[in-house]
Amino acid sequence: MKQLSIVSTKLCSHPLQSHRRRRGRHAALLPLLLALGACAVGPKYRRPAVETAPVFKENQGWEPASPAPIPAGQPWWSIYNDPVLDRLEQQVVISNQNLKAAEAAFRAAQQVVAADRGTLFPQINAPGSATKSGGGTGFTTTSEGTAVPRAHGTATVYDVGAQATWSLDIWGRIRRQVESDVARAQASAADVAAAELSAQVMLAEDYFQLRAAEQEMRIYQTYLSDLENALQITENQVAAGITTLADVYAAQTQLESTQAADNTVRMTRATFEHAIAVLIGKPPEELSLEQGEFTTTVPVVPVGLPSELLQRRPDVAAAERSVASANALIGVAESAWFPTLTLSGNYGYTSTMLSNLISTSNSLWSFGPQLAMNLFSGGTMLAQTREARANYDEAVASYRQTVLSALQAVENDLVTLRVLEESHGLQVTAVDAARLSEQLTLNQYKAGIVAYTGVITAQTTRLASEITLLSIENQQLVASVDLISQIGGGWSASELQQPDRGVPTAAR
Repeated sequence: MKQLSIVSTKLCSHPLQSHRRRRGRHAALLPLLLALGACAVGPKYRRPAVETAPVFKENQGWEPASPAPIPAGQPWWSIYNDPVLDRLEQQVVISNQNLKAAEAAFRAAQQVVAADRGTLFPQINAPGSATKSGGGTGFTTTSEGTAVPRAHGTATVYDVGAQATWSLDIWGRIRRQVESDVARAQASAADVAAAELSAQVMLAEDYFQLRAAEQEMRIYQTYLSDLENALQITENQVAAGITTLADVYAAQTQLESTQAADNTVRMTRATFEHAIAVLIGKPPEELSLEQGEFTTTVPVVPVGLPSELLQRRPDVAAAERSVASANALIGVAESAWFPTLTLSGNYGYTSTMLSNLISTSNSLWSFGPQLAMNLFSGGTMLAQTREARANYDEAVASYRQTVLSALQAVENDLVTLRVLEESHGLQVTAVDAARLSEQLTLNQYKAGIVAYTGVITAQTTRLASEITLLSIENQQLVASVDLISQIGGGWSASELQQPDRGVPTAAR
């Protein structure tokens, strides 16, 4: 798709003096019409100014532990180096139904451009009819509007011909409409890119949370094994007369509560698997993922400069294209204040006998211009112009708000990743201490130094510490994926201006 050129709101001036030297009025009229045909009323489009900081606030003075720029020519998820994730992501573009719906809307927008662009050219049709009439003497009107004498009785009139009309786009109404359509189609293309990125990001986030649930299940399995050993120890202590059945009951309670928590995690894992199936366009029963490893490496992509978001986020690009569309519609509304010029012509044949219909004696033709201008509309045109300008103001405000929201989202992800990275180091130390405390407390219980409640407390603290560490690592991965989405996932608004690259992946 190529964006149409946009001209000034002022009417094009024409040097009439040069045409005075021409002979004849007709010779001067043609270049004048051609010059007017190059004009288009309405404001010239300029991208609305937005305020951005020179750098991201939360990115200053922070070096991520695992910086990882997206490799050139590779999809953004390749930085996670996960073959299963790669296979799933490739199916999103093929089968995701939300993405298919966005792509269909884009194709529809393309056809709107083609349809409105077609009105720039003459419209030609070929009518034909055979009319039988009866009664007294009078006239029969053909499909072309020609009156043919009719004698008393019945008569059949045959006619065939061609009609052509051409509305000259002197003030640029049609061109402004096409310009608006092109901008809307580009916005729709950006919407497809945004839908594609959103589906890919959702899948990656669900995938990492599924792997985190699997890791939590493994933590619970290890913990359950330790609880079973602790239960056996308490039973042995009771048999030796060292302790009472209260310790056994406490150990059983802790074991069964943990088994219930483990079941809840299994349910969580299943729901993420179902969500992944839907994202790749499959019924949940058709997808079964084997358990895999949970990565603790969190790659962080460089975010660049805030001003670059204007070209890298598809939602921002779509909002900007909506502004361009609204700007062009102001010209469409303003063109209603000027006269319209339409050229029309007819040529055909009319006869009461089909055998000699196509003959010179039966030919009819007409040609002439039609000039029309609205002299009074009860304020309709004024209201439509004001409406178009108000719609433009709304689009500008929406665009600027989209940019602000984009900047906010990047800042949020940056501070989230930075704080989580600090918390991760602290929590690793806490887990090591909790594991050591549990082992020491259990040894003391075996020696009869501490009560079993001390063991329960140490075991619960160790489990909570490990779950917290896993939660931090899971949040880091999700935030890492979300940051990629907030900076566009490698997309560029320049693709909207290139016919070969502007078509979204899902539409190819």
